[in-house]
Amino acid sequence: MTSIPIRQMLRKYFIMGSQDCISDPVEILEAAAKAGITAFQFREKGQGSLSGEAKLELGKQLREICFHYDIPFFINDDIKLAEPLQADGIHIGQDDTPAAAVRRQFPDKLIGLSLSNPDEVDQSPLSLIDYAGAGPVFATGSKADAKTAVGTEWITSLRKQFPDLPIVGIGGITPANAASVLEAGAGGVAFISAVSRAINIRQAVQSME
Repeated sequence: MTSIPIRQMLRKYFIMGSQDCISDPVEILEAAAKAGITAFQFREKGQGSLSGEAKLELGKQLREICFHYDIPFFINDDIKLAEPLQADGIHIGQDDTPAAAVRRQFPDKLIGLSLSNPDEVDQSPLSLIDYAGAGPVFATGSKADAKTAVGTEWITSLRKQFPDLPIVGIGGITPANAASVLEAGAGGVAFISAVSRAINIRQAVQSME
């Protein structure tokens, strides 16, 4: 388990699977790690994604990079990969494995939960999670099933209601709008295509200010 404080690791949270990349995902993560990402989530999901042994093998290669750079490694819902990939944490959506079940199975791992509206907040066991993924803040093309953008107002609302809850903004975040998400109250920003499809990965990561 990583010893990095949760608020620090959320600052520049890179999410990626092979389906999000314009080149080798291993090379992309290596470049992003060198550029200063603070956490990584392996999200191999959606059209064109890998499965089975190929998915596991890619996960191992990406995990090794995170080990080398001391970057916390999360997986996206696919909890059967948590142990083989020695994940530090698991991120789940509202329609994924319930947080209570994940916490029972993995009492020592970090758990992140997506929150998009007040109803989800009311129905979620926030005492069982380590951070909230708030969004989609802006419209995003990285997820085919993405919900309607909620704007930075949702970040501000969550922060006021839960001042001690670590929050990372997600959804359509780019170097051009990252600052507005942080100013709204998020402790960090999560991003996919802004880095996985960037021509200059170092510049993209370092511009998430």
